[in-house]
Amino acid sequence: MDCNRCGEEAVMHAAYSGAHLCADHFRESVEKRVRRRVRRDDLVPHDATPEDPQTWVIGLSGGKDSVVLTQILHETFAEDPRIELVGLTIHEGIEGYRDRSVDACVELANDLGIRHELVSYEDEFGIRMDDVVEDDPENMAACAYCGVFRRDVLSRYAEDLDADLLLTGHNLDDEAQTALMNFLEGDVAQIAKHFDASLGPLSERGDQEAFVPRAKPLRDVPEKEVALYAHIEDLPAHITECPHSSEAYRGEIQQLLYDLEENHPGTRHSIIAGYEELAGIAADEYGGDEDGDRADLQACVECGSTTTREVCRKCSLLESLA
Repeated sequence: MDCNRCGEEAVMHAAYSGAHLCADHFRESVEKRVRRRVRRDDLVPHDATPEDPQTWVIGLSGGKDSVVLTQILHETFAEDPRIELVGLTIHEGIEGYRDRSVDACVELANDLGIRHELVSYEDEFGIRMDDVVEDDPENMAACAYCGVFRRDVLSRYAEDLDADLLLTGHNLDDEAQTALMNFLEGDVAQIAKHFDASLGPLSERGDQEAFVPRAKPLRDVPEKEVALYAHIEDLPAHITECPHSSEAYRGEIQQLLYDLEENHPGTRHSIIAGYEELAGIAADEYGGDEDGDRADLQACVECGSTTTREVCRKCSLLESLA
């Protein structure tokens, strides 16, 4: 098939829109969606100046999503002195798998000339995920442990780096899966939390002063298109699934969405469009008191991090692993 816009050979067909695009127009389409999301989510404040630039920390794993996000944001803001990008890579201690993706992160950061920070679970917590999976004192999936530790490291280092934003490479498939899981679990409070934590425009979120705001500028782009962009741009992405990945429920939701999208193109976009609107309504309903407070936050008695319990989840897991 030929590209709808120029007649050159098409490299992709988007069933949800009917578009056939060549390599150049495909790249342009992906970049346009990311930049539009940056605008819609109010990520660049009106009072940002070159004298007081914004620091955006990107969770750079070396996978296709974070690599593509970093590449596009760099191209977007390379000549804008108001925005400084910092890549933050976490080594979980997964032999072979993470070593290769760290190499991809280092190569990309060097190519783009951006600051790059590398931290590890071993240095931070004295653990490696390979050992955690083997011990498994809580009888949980590996992703359950890793998610808690990863969120802690990302949040703490974002604060240490004086970040104004913490950005992650969640794509359309990721967000549609999360939305559907929250719906099916009937977790309205979690939907509200999702809006304030990372989904809603910064100007519409509830007060989150205790945390560095998060954003997901890639969330309008389907996973396969992210992978194609990385391939066309020849980016140093490590496209391999984690050997400990075992989120069975999310895997079922993922397959369900694949089937729905195959039979009804545009399903993912519809889910996210409705979810974002409902999440905003839920956030208003589940908002804080008259002073704008959200959950009953306090400092963890073990590490001092902000939590809703006496001992944060990270510290309780580390205790069980000791």
